[in-house]
Amino acid sequence: MIIQDVMDFLEELAPLKYAEDFDNVGLLVGNRNTKITNILVSLDTLETVIDEAIEKNCNLIVSFHPIVFKGLKKLNGNSYVERSVIKAIQHNIAIYAIHTALDNAWTGVNAILCKSLNLEKQSILVPKSDTIHKLVTFVPKKEAEKVRTELFKAGAGSIGNYNNCSFNVTGLGSFEGNEDSNPVKGKKGRLHYEEETMISVTFQKHLEKPILENLFEHHPYEEVAYEITTLNNYNQHIGLGMIGELAAEMPIAQFLETVKTTLKIPIIKHSELCKTHIKRVAVLGGSGSFAINNAINAKVDIYLTADLKYHDFFSAENKIVIADIGHYESEQFTKNYLVDYLSKKITNFAPALQESKVMISTTNTNPVKYF
Repeated sequence: MIIQDVMDFLEELAPLKYAEDFDNVGLLVGNRNTKITNILVSLDTLETVIDEAIEKNCNLIVSFHPIVFKGLKKLNGNSYVERSVIKAIQHNIAIYAIHTALDNAWTGVNAILCKSLNLEKQSILVPKSDTIHKLVTFVPKKEAEKVRTELFKAGAGSIGNYNNCSFNVTGLGSFEGNEDSNPVKGKKGRLHYEEETMISVTFQKHLEKPILENLFEHHPYEEVAYEITTLNNYNQHIGLGMIGELAAEMPIAQFLETVKTTLKIPIIKHSELCKTHIKRVAVLGGSGSFAINNAINAKVDIYLTADLKYHDFFSAENKIVIADIGHYESEQFTKNYLVDYLSKKITNFAPALQESKVMISTTNTNPVKYF
């Protein structure tokens, strides 16, 4: 098994195309064709995590946060970032970061947080736009069903809770091939009219490559006419944060105590406790002050996130309770999830070989300490 295999597994879970524009995700250090010994999963890639990888004979670190976030103009060991990258390179250890790609995934960071707090009926708090594309192509009427079926197989025709969706219009197409053409219909040098079906299908943008491959493979024409456009629809299954509900409403003090116990938080900073009971909850792992208004508009009782500043608490305006549960604490279960996911993928990939083990990092990388 090589690093590229693991990258493919991770892209199935959290396509990098859905990472935020400001982020730095993917393979940050290393060669994708390197054979894997073992894999270490961590929230961060510090020197201590590199040391742990060396000790456990892991030559790939799957990190939630990217160690290289801003551009590096030099590598001389003057910062913890440079020292970590240098040590990884010296010991031939690759680093892959997944960060906001997993934040935006339907089964990612916020789904994990919802599950840990027993929240049901989940939906996206900040749905992502520009993730749904539309393909339009023109196929001879007799071959339209076959091409449409192959597009569906590659993932086209899915939107929201519906699959195999398409719009089809029959019309008359015309073309005339030159002397170098090899037309399937008609003859070169002659104007030809063909009854065609215009097939229109939507798809998630990360599926564009396999969908076009299926189109080109199964479309009968020598030259395939098609167009792709981006739709303005929000994606109800891709985005930041989640909304969920408790099975039964709970007194707010009891709920906050449950959050403290579940996430092992010594203290929770919160706004005015304007709610006596909690039923509807919004969560956003990591820094989430930007989504306070989304939580208010969603009419939740409480919004759990991290890295809130003094004036952020005023933004609650006694409409909801907002609570800072800690950056590390809100994302801590992510590495357990990734270990389980990759372990199953690798077992299915090479059940007889079992050549690589996926290990969870035991290094606590939380830079925030409580007195």
